[in-house]
Amino acid sequence: MTDYSAQPRPDFSRLRIDYMQRSLDENDVDKDPITQFIAWLNQAIAAAAHEPNAMTLATSTREGVPSARMVLLKGVDQRGLVFFTNYLSRKGRELDDNAKAALVFYWPELERQVRVEGNSSRTTAAESEEYFNSRPLDARFGSAASPQSQPISSRQDLEQRVQSLRDRYPQGNVPCPPHWGGYRLQPTRMEFWQGRTSRVHDRIEYVVDDRGQWTARRLAP
Repeated sequence: MTDYSAQPRPDFSRLRIDYMQRSLDENDVDKDPITQFIAWLNQAIAAAAHEPNAMTLATSTREGVPSARMVLLKGVDQRGLVFFTNYLSRKGRELDDNAKAALVFYWPELERQVRVEGNSSRTTAAESEEYFNSRPLDARFGSAASPQSQPISSRQDLEQRVQSLRDRYPQGNVPCPPHWGGYRLQPTRMEFWQGRTSRVHDRIEYVVDDRGQWTARRLAP
């Protein structure tokens, strides 16, 4: 058994922060949570938040075993929130087996958090190809070459895969692989969190009904 006693213990009491920048009221939010989210995302961009489109994506297996990782939001409209990945990766396989997923955005510069829950589905092949072809060339080669989430023998093996594709497509016209593309998360629940002083935070939750109508309500912090 590993002995951790020699490691210095983090002093969590020194990490406490009192949130004092803003407030959030039911009367101030938009009736539509996607519209409200886009407004907050634009404010995070304007505040020069570090990678404001970064989000935690939580998925799970059919048996309910969860996993989470950071991905980047690449599209948002009334249909949902879009990100791209390798369909054969762990998250891709889990999303295909269990469409329910969750997202979390955190913007410490604004003392804000957004939680999103919903059902995912693959984007169309045309949407995936359009985005793939808009990416920087190096990113296209990397995505096409990587067997994401699969064990590989070494870093050198991965670099050789990339170089092999470069040799095959010297003009840079590497096609979008059939195992690579997007997912769209259609929200069924969204929560907007604004940090407040003394941990009495503001939380506004939106829930959609069977008719597609959203209802907003305040939650206790």
